[in-house]
Amino acid sequence: MNGTMRTDIKHHLSDEILLAYSAGSLPEAFNLLVATHISLCDTCRAQLQACDALGGALVEDIRTDIAPMSEGSLAAAMAALSDAPLTEPTKTVRPVGVLPSPLQDYVGGDLDAIKWRPIGMGVKQAILATSRHASARLLSIPAGSAMPDHGHNGLEMTLVLQGAFQDDEDYFTRGDVEIADSDLEHTPVADIHEDCICLAVTDAPLRFKGFFPRIMQKIIRI
Repeated sequence: MNGTMRTDIKHHLSDEILLAYSAGSLPEAFNLLVATHISLCDTCRAQLQACDALGGALVEDIRTDIAPMSEGSLAAAMAALSDAPLTEPTKTVRPVGVLPSPLQDYVGGDLDAIKWRPIGMGVKQAILATSRHASARLLSIPAGSAMPDHGHNGLEMTLVLQGAFQDDEDYFTRGDVEIADSDLEHTPVADIHEDCICLAVTDAPLRFKGFFPRIMQKIIRI
């Protein structure tokens, strides 16, 4: 079933992202991706519960003993997080479909609710309405097709919802998240067996190498 949680996901959210999500400091677009990923991933859902517990404990400490944060506080918090017991995630019944429950709630349905727009080479996208601090879009990439070679001016997170893609870094399948920053340049290629559908969120425009993608960039808003 597409909506069931999995333990075999290989590419997870970072502790920093989960802590920021728990603290409510991420832009709306990134919140949407995190919520969608943890609806699929046992590991990150349990890790988020540990973040929430750690945050609650820190708040209680602040209430009882207000003092400036000392040097190494973040490292100590991360160490406490890694040592925190991970509770068994709550199992819930989720709608069957390509889009996990948080994303279905956001767009008002599954793939049949998406208003796709072609952006060239058979690729389609649907830009989702989020806050101005970051953008979110669904991408549908034909099996075997490649996205233009590009780098990143900020942070890009890509969650696979159907099919798979590969780049110079690794192979990503349903539930996997690729986290790319300004150090990564890549050419994602969809697996030949199935069209790849992803949720991609960015906080800055991509950096394309090719002339035509750069011309199209303002039109497709990516």
